[in-house]
Formats: sequence, C-alpha cells, structure tokens
Amino acid sequence: MRGQFISNLRKHHHLSLERVARELGITRPTYVLIESGEREVNMTEAEKLCQLFGISLEEIRAGKTIEPAITVERQPQKESRKKAEKEALRISIPQKNIDKFRQVLIHILRKCGGKPNVGMTVLYKLLYFIDFDYYEKYEEQLMGLVYLKNTHGPTPYYFTDLIEELKSQGIIEEVKSKFYQYPQNKYLINPKIEPDLSILNGREIEHIEMELERLSDFTAKKLSELSHKDVPWISAEEGKPLDYEAVFYRTSDTSMREYSVED
Repeated sequence: MRGQFISNLRKHHHLSLERVARELGITRPTYVLIESGEREVNMTEAEKLCQLFGISLEEIRAGKTIEPAITVERQPQKESRKKAEKEALRISIPQKNIDKFRQVLIHILRKCGGKPNVGMTVLYKLLYFIDFDYYEKYEEQLMGLVYLKNTHGPTPYYFTDLIEELKSQGIIEEVKSKFYQYPQNKYLINPKIEPDLSILNGREIEHIEMELERLSDFTAKKLSELSHKDVPWISAEEGKPLDYEAVFYRTSDTSMREYSVED
C-alpha cells in the first residue's frame, strides 16, 4: 500500500507529519489522507517525496523499495514515459472516489442534465467546482477526482471511461445536439435510475446542491471563463493535473471561503 510505504519512510527518517506536510506544501490533514491511503500524491508531491527520502519515482508509484536491476536497459523514449505516467495516474484513483463520482454524476444528470446549456463542457466545470470549492471550504476531498488542464478549462480525468460504462449499462444515452450554433454532447439519464446518495454525507449533499443552484444555468463559455480565473488552473502546466492545494491561493473571483486573520 503506497500510503503505508510513505508512512514507513517518514518514520524511518524520524520526521513528523507536520514536517513532511510542510515539505510538500500541503496541510497536515491533507498529508494524513496520503498516509491513510485516502488521497494520492500528484506528480509534484511525488518528486518532493523522492528528494526528501532519497528514493526513485518508480518506488513511490510501486509503494515499495525496488532492488537495482543487474542488467542495464535502454531508457524509454520521451513519449513512452509520458504514456507510462498517464497510465500510472489512471490506475491511482481510489475506487471510493470513483464510486462517489458515479453517484454524483448521476445526481447531476437527474437534476439538470435536461437543461439546454448542460452538455459535456458544462458537466466538466460543475464537477470541477464541486470538488475544488469543497476542498477550499473544508480541507477535505469530496470526489477527489484528478483534473487536467486543457485549453477550455479543467477536465476530469476519468470522465470518458465512466460515461462509456454508464452508456453500456443503459443508465444514460448520449445525444449529439447544438446549443445555439455550438455542437454539444448531451447525456440523458434513464428516468428509472436514481443515484445512491448514501455514499455522501449531509454536508457533501448540501454543497453539491448549492453548486448546482449557483452554476448549472451558466453556459459552457461562461463556466470556462470562470475556471480560467481560478488559481489551480492558472498555476498548472498544460495537460498536467491541477493541484488541490492551490485553492488556498485563490483570488476573490473564485474563492468560496471566508478566511479569518489566523488563516
């Protein structure tokens, strides 16, 4: 287990939770989630752990110490490394997060999927703001999805796979349409399907409802523009994951938390 491996490394080096959290640039509660296996490290954090503990990125990914190989192999080409990193990211999303994602997406589609403005791009941004706003307000993850930076804003990494799964199960139907002159992918929910919201607590449900009330009537263009003002998107590299910790550096344009003097 990767979290246990990182915990063992920290204890072996006689470092406190606060010290390692500070080195990673995250809060102590967030770091505790890493050691408990409830949160995966992003690439930047993994590289910092490698420097702190003197181990390789492969060992972080494997969650164990890797013995040196006897033979010397040719280093993979740049494109192969990128593909490997993407694949490693793909399998690192905890099942609990995917289960929450599934039910939240079904709930969103039941609540507002029929609105003329709600296509794939609007869904991307609704999911993003639900996740990142919750993290800013409570310093806890809701779905904890991985979002990548692209030209039109944050994109949830597992979205396409989940959509294909829901389509194959007859839970949703994909419809090609237009919103004004713009092409749009809409996802219509089977009216017989209800989300299982027991996987969420009361605060999470209340937060989701607030975000849908606040944002679900926005056009894709307006939501994209809003996401482009958000520090997690601004500070990320193109095609790379957005850092949840960046929400604590938000400006008044997107911040959802009332900060005290102590904060």
